[in-house]
Amino acid sequence: MSDGPAEDAAEPAETPKSLPERAADTSPDNPWPLALLSRKLKEHIDRSPQVWVEGQVIELSRRGTNAFLTLRDVEAEISLSASAWGQVMARLKEPLERGSRVVALVKPEMWLKTGRLNMQVRDIRPVGLGDLLARIERLRQSLGAEGLFAESRKRRLPLLPHRIGLITGRDSDAKKDVLRNAALRWPAVHFEIREVAVQGASAVTEVISALRELDAIEEVDVIVVARGGGSLEDLLPFSDERLVRAVAQAATPVVSAIGHEADRPILDDVADLRASTPTDAAKRIVPEVTEELARVRQCRERLERQIALHVAREGQQLMLLRSRPVLARPEQMLDIRHDDLERLLRRAHHAVGAAVARGHDAVQHLRAQVRALSPQQTLDRGYSVVQLLDGPAAAVIRAPDDAPTGTALRVRLSRGAIVATSEGELASATRNTAHEPSPSQADGGTQHD
Repeated sequence: MSDGPAEDAAEPAETPKSLPERAADTSPDNPWPLALLSRKLKEHIDRSPQVWVEGQVIELSRRGTNAFLTLRDVEAEISLSASAWGQVMARLKEPLERGSRVVALVKPEMWLKTGRLNMQVRDIRPVGLGDLLARIERLRQSLGAEGLFAESRKRRLPLLPHRIGLITGRDSDAKKDVLRNAALRWPAVHFEIREVAVQGASAVTEVISALRELDAIEEVDVIVVARGGGSLEDLLPFSDERLVRAVAQAATPVVSAIGHEADRPILDDVADLRASTPTDAAKRIVPEVTEELARVRQCRERLERQIALHVAREGQQLMLLRSRPVLARPEQMLDIRHDDLERLLRRAHHAVGAAVARGHDAVQHLRAQVRALSPQQTLDRGYSVVQLLDGPAAAVIRAPDDAPTGTALRVRLSRGAIVATSEGELASATRNTAHEPSPSQADGGTQHD
């Protein structure tokens, strides 16, 4: 389809030799005519291959059997004009309507007169619910194989969250249900609310942005993504791969409360907790205050009973201990130890005295032995020691030859000493001796009366 037969039949004009061949060679003094630029753009676009695309029909008009429509991307706010010949539209089993999701084989073309880009539709097929469900299941299996749905990755919700992050539609019933039921269960609950689009092309981007914003707030303990159900097409953003991965990467526990039992979105699988409805989410993220107060009372009663039992049991043990003789008359322990101490002291004194007496006797015995062997004892018995008076010091006279006649002698007695002069050897001394000399005499000593 084109603006007219004349345009379709027109051959591209050659570039005058005076004009630049390339766009980069143009200048203010030598510009291209606008028609030349349009023709070159058309030539470039005409060389583009045909491609299968997916989109949503947002505008549809018919001129005879031909159709003019506007396709918009299912995720982004981007749209393109398209046109389809009557024979292409005739192949459809059901007529197209606004809002239909389709896949189309298109060939880009440009209309020279208006400079308008158009997608020439060469084949178009509606995307049915079966196709959408099949895509969702393939994506679910792929993400599950990566381990994004594993129970080990799911985090436990806090018993009593201080602040709850809520992502929901603008002024939606889901928002009201969550706030009302949570406040009924725990009046002190606080919310951090982010109202976003929960369907349409911008839903995925807005939900991810709100999720990351709430995840970055340290006071938020849990995040709830809530929507009050809807058709499969309306819930497609909650099966988007980008949103699923964003939830898997969040550090804060996420609760999915989409409220659609028939066709579960993939968000339910990756979330840390799946709630059947927004109301169910409110009941599962905060405790019921009356139930918690009843549990507190029960715990307090149990604690009081256990304390009373413990005190009574310890009191009985104390009474048993106090009834024992050792505690009935505790000074008896000291008396027993005092008697033991006295007995041990007496034994110690006796042992020390006996040891001293034995030591004294041993000293006396040794003293007697030493005295018996002393030379003084010999002198005390009447013996004396004869020494030279002028000779070597203490030279003892042992034989008559040691003291010839006239030798000055020193005679040591028991008490003191005397001086004498030798008269020589006594001739009869050896003959008149009736007994052997004593040891002291043999050493030069003489007995005196």
